[in-house]
Amino acid sequence: MDPRIKAMFMDEYAEEGAARFGVGPEELTFIGGFQNFIYSYQREDGKYILRFTPSTLRTWEGVSAELDWILYLAQHELKVSVPLLSMEGKRIERIAGGGIASFYATSFTYAPGRKIGYPECLGNPYLYEQCGRFTSRLHDLSRSFKPTEAGRRHTWERNEYLLRAERYLPQGHQPILLALNELKSELAGLPVTPEHFGLIHGDINVGNFTLDESGEMTLFDFDECQYSWYTEDIAIQLYYLLYVFGEDSRAERKTQYELFMKHFERGYTDGGRQLPRHLKDQLGIFLRLRDIIVLVGMHRSWDLSQPDDWTRDFLQDSWARITNGKSLIDGF
Repeated sequence: MDPRIKAMFMDEYAEEGAARFGVGPEELTFIGGFQNFIYSYQREDGKYILRFTPSTLRTWEGVSAELDWILYLAQHELKVSVPLLSMEGKRIERIAGGGIASFYATSFTYAPGRKIGYPECLGNPYLYEQCGRFTSRLHDLSRSFKPTEAGRRHTWERNEYLLRAERYLPQGHQPILLALNELKSELAGLPVTPEHFGLIHGDINVGNFTLDESGEMTLFDFDECQYSWYTEDIAIQLYYLLYVFGEDSRAERKTQYELFMKHFERGYTDGGRQLPRHLKDQLGIFLRLRDIIVLVGMHRSWDLSQPDDWTRDFLQDSWARITNGKSLIDGF
């Protein structure tokens, strides 16, 4: 999270937002968040989420468009964390803040089941098939979703990490910015058609879904949803299964890549659906994009002055890939 915004968020903002949804401050449990302030709270009928989104990150219209998309998915029987109404029947409550930001308070049902973390998510064919089935259904619904013009989400080039990369990256990162500009030009040349391009989740990874006892997936955290190529939604999932393998573990990375692609495709095409055309040819482009987004996000939100060994190695490997125009699957 932008340190300026983190410093501005005060306990009374959380209390006011909670009250708008009928929640007492003593009921809130802070559970973190990379871009937003996220709390959980308990009711007799279950557990819920309370989220505070800074106005420097999203507009009211952008948050509203996100909720429209989630509700559409839920109405079409895709399992997602559903937004709730406040005490006054509003989906969004604006909490006036001081300085440069206000905060948009929203509440959601808590995803049932459990998260599948590392290393359990690695080498997991069942999980990848489930991801494929869920992503395929999500993309089908994206093609039929018709937002209002006043309530449309941003497109890929308006992603915060791309817009503000120069601000978040420290001095000496000009080669990363040059690589980003070249990649933007490459992306701008890809076909934009309803077959290839639509509203995607934008951050499907093991931190943003759960599996219940029956193996059904529930997806949450749609804060990064945007208009982009469906291939990006797939590449993001692959990225977070590969980036944990350093350059000295390329054989393991290759095995992980092949296993994911085999079983994800099996799930995605179940029922006769087709993978996005040119998927395998374009995966490298979107893996390179995610490398840049992750690097920018780390510099925005973390103190990297004394990184641990894994973070140091990742930053070095990521820098080398980005500046040389390489992806995590080059050479496979």
